[in-house]
This record gives sequence, C-alpha cells and structure tokens, in this order.
Amino acid sequence: MTTVLITHAACLDHDTGPYHPECSERLQAVLDALEAPEFAMLPRESAPEATIEQLIRVHPRPYVEAILAIHPDPGSRVQLDGDTAMSEGSVEAISRAAGAAVLGVDLVMSGKARSAFAAVRPPGHHAEPARAMGFCFFNNVAVAALHARAQWGVQRVAVVDFDVHHGNGTQAMFAQDKDLFYASSHQSPCYPGTGEAWDRGIADNIVNAPLRPHEGSAAFRSAWERDILPELNRFAPGLLIISAGFDAHKDDPLAQLRVETADFAWLTDQLLAVADAHCGGRVVSVLEGGYDLHALAESVTVHVRSLMRA
Repeated sequence: MTTVLITHAACLDHDTGPYHPECSERLQAVLDALEAPEFAMLPRESAPEATIEQLIRVHPRPYVEAILAIHPDPGSRVQLDGDTAMSEGSVEAISRAAGAAVLGVDLVMSGKARSAFAAVRPPGHHAEPARAMGFCFFNNVAVAALHARAQWGVQRVAVVDFDVHHGNGTQAMFAQDKDLFYASSHQSPCYPGTGEAWDRGIADNIVNAPLRPHEGSAAFRSAWERDILPELNRFAPGLLIISAGFDAHKDDPLAQLRVETADFAWLTDQLLAVADAHCGGRVVSVLEGGYDLHALAESVTVHVRSLMRA
C-alpha cells in the first residue's frame, strides 16, 4: 500500500477574480512541487464529481441544488459573500473537490492505498450546512467523513485541522454527534471568529487550541502535544481525515502565526502515529488554505513526503 495523489484540472478553472488569494496559482504551485523527482512514483488518480447523495449527507438538498445551479456567463462571477464567488468553471471544481475527498476514503478503506492526499480547490472547512463562506462551498472533509460512515460502516471518524483559520463549518456539522471528532489549532483572534477552547461539543468531541498572533513553532507543537493528540488518541478513530491548510506558515499573508515548514512534517508524523495505533494507518488529507505560493509548495512537499514514508 502507498500514498495516492488525487486531483483534477477542473479545480484550476474556479476563477475567483483578480487579486483574490484563493487563486488557481495555489493549486498549480502544489502540483508543480509534486512533479519533483522524489514524487515520480506517487500514483495519481482523477477526482470524480461528488454525487448529490454524497453531498446531501452534509448539506440540505435545496442548498446543494442551489449551488450546483449557479452557472455564471463566461468572464463573469456570482458573488455569494464578500470573499466567496463562483465563475463559469466553479461548479465542476466544487464538485470534484468534494469528490476527491470521497475517492480518498474509498481508496484507503478498500486497502488500495494507505493514505491519500487530495490536491484540490476550492477549500471546504468554512462551509456550513446551508451557507457558503470563507472561499468554501461544500465541506469536503465532512462529506468524506459521512461517506466513510455510510459506505464503509466506519462508526468513529476524526477530522483534524491545522489551517490557521478555524474550521467553523466542520465544527458546526460535528459538534452534536459523539462519534464524529473535530480538532483544530488556529490563530485567535482571526477569521471567522469561532473556535474557542471552551467549545467542546456534545461529548468532548470538539477540541480547539487557539493560538495568539505571532506565536510560532513552540506554541504550535505544544498545542498539539498537550491539547489535541491526547484527545485524538482517546477518541480512537476508525479513520483519520486531515484538513491540511498551510497558512499558519510564517510567510503566509493572511494571518500572523510563525509556524515553520518543518512543523508540518513533524505534525504529519504525529498524526500518522495516531492513525497507526487506531485505524490501520488509514489517513485522507485534503488541501485547505495556504496563500504564499512558495511556502505552500514547500509545506505540501514535506507533508506528502511524510505520508509516503509511513
């Protein structure tokens, strides 16, 4: 078994407009980095479009149908909020981003891969059940988690999130289900203003580790070692899904944490150890944020390298 890369060229066609940080160049930088010789043996899979049935496990059908019905004219965009817009190519990109996460679950649960990395956009962790926000439309990791439950009978699924922004959408979907676990390290105060440490969910199944602006490696690693990893081990997931956002990096322009590239490799190794202990090493990682192109490419490189070594 090995690590599989899942992506699709349609994810480059989601046009957010000039000067928007969530741009196609982000994904292209990731894909270019993964063309390095060390990744020559990394299998590639094409992301399918998520089905309506997969999406409505997480989002109400009217919301899903409304998003999929938005088809702006060529060269124009439909603005859903101040940050979140759709272009002519958005529907397919949105659907394939969720579909990539679903395929990742299928590959690891069937034993065809030990881990999967979905290099896709748009991201998903801010998408709430019936609301697009923060560059996100469908909650890719939540769709994957509920697919694992419905298709593969995985009762307990954990999502861990190291994006610099709190995954408010994922927490909203998981908080009232004791068999779904969500943990996040994130900058606070910062967008979207959620993720307080006292938010614990229905059964201590939510763990938030807020970090102050300008905190760096020591605080980041401590938050995971002290607050998150012990609770993740206690939960003992049957599948581990990662919201892999790399915008906590010290060079990222959208926040003020000072995390180093090496910290992402360290954390990936820690998470893989948890997966080895509880779920046969089964890990699905899905790209979220990261807006400095060099830092994003460098961070994804060490993340995937760790996945492949496991």
